[in-house]
Amino acid sequence: MTFPIEIIRQLFPSINRPNAPIFFDNPAGSQVPQGVIDGFADYFTTMNANQGGAFATSQQTDAMVYDVRHKVADFLGATNPDEIVFGANMTTLAFSLSRAIGKTLKAGDEIVLTRMDHDANVAPWLYIAEEHNLTVRWVDIHPDDCTLDMNSLESALTDRTKVVATVHCSNAVGTLNPVAQIAQMAHAIGALYVVDAVQSAPHVPIDVTEIGCDILLCSAYKFFGPHVGILWGRYDLLESLPAYKVRPSKNKTPYRWETGTPNFEGICALGKAIDYIQHIGEQYGADYAHLFPHAGRAKQLKMGMEAIRQYEKTLVSRLLDVLEATNGVKIYGITDRERLDERCPTVVFTHDQYTPRQIAEHLAKHHIYVWDGHYYAVEIMNRLGHSQHGMVRVGLAHYNTLAEIDHFGEVLRQL
Repeated sequence: MTFPIEIIRQLFPSINRPNAPIFFDNPAGSQVPQGVIDGFADYFTTMNANQGGAFATSQQTDAMVYDVRHKVADFLGATNPDEIVFGANMTTLAFSLSRAIGKTLKAGDEIVLTRMDHDANVAPWLYIAEEHNLTVRWVDIHPDDCTLDMNSLESALTDRTKVVATVHCSNAVGTLNPVAQIAQMAHAIGALYVVDAVQSAPHVPIDVTEIGCDILLCSAYKFFGPHVGILWGRYDLLESLPAYKVRPSKNKTPYRWETGTPNFEGICALGKAIDYIQHIGEQYGADYAHLFPHAGRAKQLKMGMEAIRQYEKTLVSRLLDVLEATNGVKIYGITDRERLDERCPTVVFTHDQYTPRQIAEHLAKHHIYVWDGHYYAVEIMNRLGHSQHGMVRVGLAHYNTLAEIDHFGEVLRQL
């Protein structure tokens, strides 16, 4: 089935309006469908109350949160909704997690990090390494295609490794890492495996059971939802770690990890984002049903994400064509069209005559929104020699079009 891009775009008010810009800034935050916007109004109109009360609106809030936990569990391939933790954002949850894990470690224990990750999956571990006198071992990348050096990873793992933390998809160069393989390597030496899936969640089906990780984090505002952070963790692990909480709050997972009053309106809107992806699976994902053994909503969500993935492969292929045809441009990351399954539709480049900011400003004048700089992926920018200015990042989403990419190329060549 052909991906119904015009129907999809009509569901996004920010796109489906006169003189709408071209949103190629999606890795920094996606646009949202009308249903997500309606989710905020629905919450404030019908159930605006704190949780745990004896009255109707409080009980409706309780029921809504529980329902959305189920939806997110299905989205991530989890079997237990109580393994889903909501927070302010992925970074806040990562700091809470690292602090708790740090309490279980001792001097001389080791943590393995990569030169590819966003700093939200680096800094939390560096802090606890300093606090507890831990050793940090770094995994390098292959600069030629910006993939993870698996030999470097193997060399970094020792019998003292306690945590391995990697990104699923790079927010800078778009590389998809072999997370299931990394999970096996980490578990073979008795280490925990923590996955940052912020950038993969909008682009590929995720299944924590298939990955085999211990913790996975993501952010709803990257997959067409609101600013709500999500942490999935093995229930036994979340129950055993020393969560930091106020004394009167529940000491049961997931509540022991959710500090303060949750963002109920955001959680309600998050549920609508999941509904939207399920709708894509129901209506346009039938061609991919055979790929997933799941049932019900979990299957439909995987079908929806696979439909998105396949359409985005056509987009990123065209984007690579356009950039390769532009004089002065150097692309970083996987460009082989036979390897598009190894990347997400996030592409970075530099120009031999213009800085990334000059290019971003030029495109912005023509209502094309891209990002420039390091996007908090400071390690890979340092590794590739672009710590000063960073690169230009073009991040595509399933509501973008081939025509938008062609127009981007025309404007870029006007420099």
